[in-house]
Amino acid sequence: GLIKGEWVKPGATVIDVGINRMEDGKLRGDVDFAAASERAAYITPVPGGVGPMTIATLLQNTLYAANELHKD
Repeated sequence: GLIKGEWVKPGATVIDVGINRMEDGKLRGDVDFAAASERAAYITPVPGGVGPMTIATLLQNTLYAANELHKD
């Protein structure tokens, strides 16, 4: 991972929003999950983490922008 586990403060909450497809086809985040999970109190997995929340927020912001654009 781009973010090494040793860089994570013990007890930290790690929210990994990165998504990378590896040569073997597997998806991985930006954080070295195995190493970081030994130090972090909480850590989001990739896949199966914050992706749905990211999509929902993007949709919400898109609808807000469209409403602002078409105000009377």
